[in-house]
Amino acid sequence: MRLIAASLVALATTGAAPPVQAPASVRIAAFECGRLVQPDLGRFNDTMLFAGERREFVAGCFLIRHPKGVLLWDTGLSVEMAAKSPDRMKAGIAIADRLKALGLTSADVKYIGISHYHADHTGGAKAFPDAELLIGAKDWAAVQAMGGDDPQRAALRPWIDGPAKVTPVAGDRDVFGDGSVMMLTMPGHTPGHSALLVRTAKNGPVLISGDEYHFRENRPVRGVPTFNTSRAETLASHDRFEGIAKNLKARVVIQHDPRDIAAMPAFPKELD
Repeated sequence: MRLIAASLVALATTGAAPPVQAPASVRIAAFECGRLVQPDLGRFNDTMLFAGERREFVAGCFLIRHPKGVLLWDTGLSVEMAAKSPDRMKAGIAIADRLKALGLTSADVKYIGISHYHADHTGGAKAFPDAELLIGAKDWAAVQAMGGDDPQRAALRPWIDGPAKVTPVAGDRDVFGDGSVMMLTMPGHTPGHSALLVRTAKNGPVLISGDEYHFRENRPVRGVPTFNTSRAETLASHDRFEGIAKNLKARVVIQHDPRDIAAMPAFPKELD
C-alpha cells in the first residue's frame, strides 16, 4: 500500500502536465473581411427576442502569428458573393493586401482555420491553396455532400478537388502542439463548428467565437438562431464556451460584432 501511495504522489507531482505558457511571440491581428446588413435579427434568436431589429455585422478575420507558422482564422466574404447582393453585403480589403501590411505573403500562411462552412467565413480561402485547411470533420463531410454549384463547396474547391491538404478535425485540435492556439469543438451552429482559443503572453487568453454568438446581446440570453443545425448542441456549446471564458478569464471576441473587432488593436497593430 505504501508503494502504491508513493507512486500516486509521484504521479501527482511529476506526471501532471505543466501549465500552458504562450510563446512570447504569439500575436493576433484582427481585421474586417466584409460587412453584412441583417434587416431582421428575429432569426438569430428562436424566442423571437430581437424580431424587427436591424443591424450591420462584420465578417471578422484573424491572423495568428506563432513561432511555428501562421494561422489565418476564417476568410470572410468573397467579392463574388458580395456582388450578388450589393445592398446587403460588401467585401473587405483583399486578405493578400492585409498580409502585405504585416510584411507577409500568401505563401507564409501555413494553416487556414475555418470555424464553419458558411460562405461569409470561407470567401477568401481559395486564395491560399498551399495552406493546410483545418475544418471540423462533420463540417467537412457536409461540404463534400453539397452539390457542385453550391458556393460553400466552391469556396473550398482547392481542398475538395485536390491537391491542397485538408485535415478534418474531430474534437479539439492543438494547432502548434504547445497549447497556445486551440481549435475548440462547439457544434450546433453547424455540425462541425469550432471556436478558437489563443493564449497570448501579455494579454492572456483570447476566445474567438466563430458563430457561437453573432452579437453581444445574444450572449447573456443564450440565444439560438433558428437556422442552427441543432438547438441542443448549441446550448451545450454555449455552456462550454462560457465555462472556458470564465475559468480562463478570457477576452471574448464575437467575430460578427463590429464593437468587438473595433476593440482589438487597430490593424495592422497586433495583440500579443
